[in-house]
Amino acid sequence: MLTRLSIRNIVLIEALDLDFGRGLGVLTGETGAGKSILLDALGLVLGDRAETALVRAGEAKASVAASFEFAEIPQAIADALDDADIEIEPGEPLIIRRQVKADGGSKAFINDQPTSVALLRELASALVELHGQHDDRGLVNPRGHRALLDRYAGTDNAGLERHWHRWAKAEAQLAEARADVEQAKADQDLLIAHLAELTALEPQAGEEARLAGTRADMQKAEKLSGELEELRHIWEGSDSPLASLRVAARRLDRIAEQHPLLADALAALDRAVIEAGEAEDKLEVAAEALVHDPAALDAAETRLFELRALARKHRCEVDDLPEKMREMRAKLDAIEGGEAQLDALEAAAKEARESYVAFAEKVQNARINAAKKLDKAVAAELKPLKLDAARFLTSIGSLPEDKWGAHGMDSVEFLIATNPGADFAPLAKIASGGELSRFILALKVALAEKGGAATIIFDEIDRGVGGAVASAIGERLARLAADEGQLLAVTHSPQVAARGNTHYLIAKSSSGTVTKTSVVLLDEAGRQEEIARMLSGAEITSEARAQADRLLEGV
Repeated sequence: MLTRLSIRNIVLIEALDLDFGRGLGVLTGETGAGKSILLDALGLVLGDRAETALVRAGEAKASVAASFEFAEIPQAIADALDDADIEIEPGEPLIIRRQVKADGGSKAFINDQPTSVALLRELASALVELHGQHDDRGLVNPRGHRALLDRYAGTDNAGLERHWHRWAKAEAQLAEARADVEQAKADQDLLIAHLAELTALEPQAGEEARLAGTRADMQKAEKLSGELEELRHIWEGSDSPLASLRVAARRLDRIAEQHPLLADALAALDRAVIEAGEAEDKLEVAAEALVHDPAALDAAETRLFELRALARKHRCEVDDLPEKMREMRAKLDAIEGGEAQLDALEAAAKEARESYVAFAEKVQNARINAAKKLDKAVAAELKPLKLDAARFLTSIGSLPEDKWGAHGMDSVEFLIATNPGADFAPLAKIASGGELSRFILALKVALAEKGGAATIIFDEIDRGVGGAVASAIGERLARLAADEGQLLAVTHSPQVAARGNTHYLIAKSSSGTVTKTSVVLLDEAGRQEEIARMLSGAEITSEARAQADRLLEGV
């Protein structure tokens, strides 16, 4: 609920700090005293447009701060703050502050953290419900009528939402499967062609590396074979170095015994012949090992190039081609088995739809029964509020299937007819300002609504009425305040003012060219004097004071 409102430099208000409590708080004062300024100031922290005209003349900026406290923070507020990354501890007040500059622009803060005006507007409906002469929110807005009726009927909205999401999920799975099958069918010819191409080549994992290595080895062998062929001409034949060494060794053998050095030379020459022979043998073995088939090289190169070309075609690595084949086979298999899968998904979606419809029809019946009770309850409240010629109707319509949702299959709107024989129409289009406020009061009393805004404000709900009707309004406001916790009423009626748990007097004073608006919390004596003024006008008589006492004692 709203616990404190601090205003600085707003129009005629220089500085004002107001504390509020539970129950019914009434605000009174002479016409033009500045009651609308308070509502405009509160509107700033609720996200209303920041008009520079609100800044007090001669000041650079204006500010408003409102403090709200909750036994348990409403879920809607907690979710909005969480989405905005604003933390609030249990038991901690929610303080909204708004600054407006005289030269344009404004700033908003929540618990001293900068925030957007959009967030203030999002929080507003959960913080304050304002019913005034030109209000288009709260109970007037048809978007909230279905939720109000459901709370009155006690419908199982959580169960309805579960059935809706189950059906929506089944439909989504069916749509996805259909799309996959249709896409697969559209690609079927291309898939078959691609798969045939891959199957003909039958790529293997790691094959690119093996082929590349084989190709490199054969290219190297081709180069070395040429070198060995040139060496062969040196080592082979009667005039080769090895043949010459052998001839020299035979000749030296005949004379080696003639001198020790010749024997040593022969030994060295024999070793050379042996080493050269071994070299010749190894060259022969190497030549045999490096023999390659040019056709095999061509085949390896051709396959390698084909694999790489296919990889480029399918935008993948060569080693990924086997997986591509498996994917293509799976897609083709999906076409064949898709119909059976679709049949199962269609059956599941149909069953989920039937389950949702059955549950939604139960909710619909509960709404219809509750609407009849609500219409009677509102009708009982209309006559005491001088609306005895008016009629109230909770209209329940069937939505087309494409508009069904977690809320069910129904549209709900509160309608009124203010004159006998007149057609029913939306609240805001038929009722005048005073009638609209009284209709809303009757509806809220009938609903005994729970879970609405933390603070309810009625602005001049008693306009144009008096006597017994004003008393009826005051009685109902007091009753509603007891149920809801906090209700503020701007009033000109002494009968309504007498019902307040707290009473604030709004007054305007002038000193030279400076005019100021002030608000004071009245004590018992002050309440008597203000209600007496409301009864008698400018001159307060003893009879007015006595009547004020009777009003205060009567509550």
